[in-house]
Formats: sequence, C-alpha cells, structure tokens
Amino acid sequence: MGAGLVAILIVFSVVGPLFVADPLAPDIDHGLSAMGAPLPPSAASPLGTDHLGRDVLARVVAGSATSLSVAAVSTAIALAIGLLIGLLAGYAGGRLDNALMRLVDLVLSFPFLLLAILLAALLRESGLASGSAPVFVTLGIVGWTTMARVIRAKAMTIARSEHVTAARAIGARPVRIVMRHILPNVAGVVVVVTALGFAQNLLAESVLSYLGLGPPPPTPTCGRMLYEGRVYYRTAPWLVIAPGMVILLAVVAFNLLGEGLREFFDPKERR
Repeated sequence: MGAGLVAILIVFSVVGPLFVADPLAPDIDHGLSAMGAPLPPSAASPLGTDHLGRDVLARVVAGSATSLSVAAVSTAIALAIGLLIGLLAGYAGGRLDNALMRLVDLVLSFPFLLLAILLAALLRESGLASGSAPVFVTLGIVGWTTMARVIRAKAMTIARSEHVTAARAIGARPVRIVMRHILPNVAGVVVVVTALGFAQNLLAESVLSYLGLGPPPPTPTCGRMLYEGRVYYRTAPWLVIAPGMVILLAVVAFNLLGEGLREFFDPKERR
C-alpha cells in the first residue's frame, strides 16, 4: 500500500503539471467571485481557487513536486552523512565509536523541528544560501543522526561476524572490508531508514514553509498554502483541506513504505 501511494504521488507530481493551469498565474477576472472571494470547487477548478484567483489544484500539484524534491535532496544529504558516520563507528569501535556517538547524542538532545527552524532562519538571514538551499541543507544536517545510529548498530554486528574476521586474517584493508563485506549487508537497513527519513523531511519541510522558512515565494509549497489559507478556513475551507490532505497522504505513504520494507528485510518481523 505504501509503495502504491508513493507511486501515485510521484506520478501526480511529475505528470500533473502537464494537465493543469499555471500555478503562479492569478486570474482576478474569472478566478474570484463578484465580492472578490475565492471560488469553490467546480468543473473549471476541481479544487477551487485561492484569494488571487489561482487554481488550487495546479498549486497543489506544483507544491507536492517542490516538497518531494526538497525532501529527496535533504534525505540524500542526511543519508550521506549518516552512512559515513554509521559505518565508521560500527567498524572501528572503541574511542572513535564513542566520540561519534557522543556527537549523535549532542544533536539528538535538541528537538528536531526546533533545531531545523533555528538553522533555516540563520542560513536565510545570513545570506549564505538562497532559494530552497537553506531548507534541504538544514534538514540534511539535522536529520542524519537516527540514520547514523541505526546503521552503526547493524555495522557493528556485521564487523564482528566470522566472514569479516576471516577477511581481516587474510590481510584485507579496512576500506575493502567496509565496501565489500559490511556495506552490502547493511543495504536493507539503509533502504528502510531512507524511506522513514523521507517522510520526516516531508513533514519538516511543510512546517518550515508554513513558518515562512521554506522555499521563498512565488514557489508553491503545501505548507505555504496552508499558511495563506488559514485566514479563509471558514469561508473557503478547500484552501486548507487540499494541501493538508496532500501532506497527510505523502507522510503516511512513505511511513507505510518504510514499515513494509522493514518487515521485508527483517525475518523476525515477518514471523
């Protein structure tokens, strides 16, 4: 079910722009009522229009594509950091493992969203990054800790297995041992934590966009649409329901996918 929902979401985000209106083009003449209010869902606009007469469906499609791209880049950054630190800590052990895990504990001591908000605000105010860069850099820097801890636990078990001990005995170098014997055996764990991390980054990106720390306007994002539609939630509830449902379904889809992959790769879970 998770894989099916993810596939639908990707098709919706990639193919959808070919069949909808321009998400950035306001239509004051035809997209608003005589009183200047957003129009409800109709045949012309299946999800209604917003306060500028823009098609909500087109903006939801564009916003979901933005959220997926930001979550993908931030998850890739987090995975690169988490995989490197997890493999180093799991294989080396000893003082290096202890030092790296204390670093993980330090980052985990701060609430994820609060730390992400702080870093995103600092990056945007400092002018070191523009566009969507502060968002995926922030989420990548903050989100690697859980990945590192899970990968480290699996790598530590494999590093003490018989075939790795045999590889050391015949003089294999540490890099070869990690790449040939440990990394392939942690691939299942990597896939699972990547899917779950993707869901976390989707939700975090929506929160940052709602707070004005996401991709800057006019780039449509579901979180930004929630913020803009909050004023009209009584008179035009579709402005909140549409982007909210997309965020909900996306997070649920990737969580279901991660749980399904965890059961697939873990024989204990299948039993």
